[in-house]
Amino acid sequence: MSHSLTHYDVIVSPIITEKATLASEYNRVTFKVHREATKAQIKAAIEALFNVKVEGVNTLVRKGKTKFFRGRRGTQADLKKAIVRLAEGHTIDVTTGL
Repeated sequence: MSHSLTHYDVIVSPIITEKATLASEYNRVTFKVHREATKAQIKAAIEALFNVKVEGVNTLVRKGKTKFFRGRRGTQADLKKAIVRLAEGHTIDVTTGL
């Protein structure tokens, strides 16, 4: 399945949190990515979509949390994040859409 992912399938959305905003000062941008995406696919997608040079990609999978909503138990989906380190002088403005 992971072979047929397009660049738009790989990158789901940017993550805009306080921690991610602080990391952007160090040329790092955080994205929510497809669960099956590899680091090479993530790097290729970021370089193609945003026209920037990527130096490195770190990934992590946050396991889904159990939450209660209106007295019912539900489980959030697992979430894969990619923290992308950009080359010096390259930036991505995540406030604009793809």
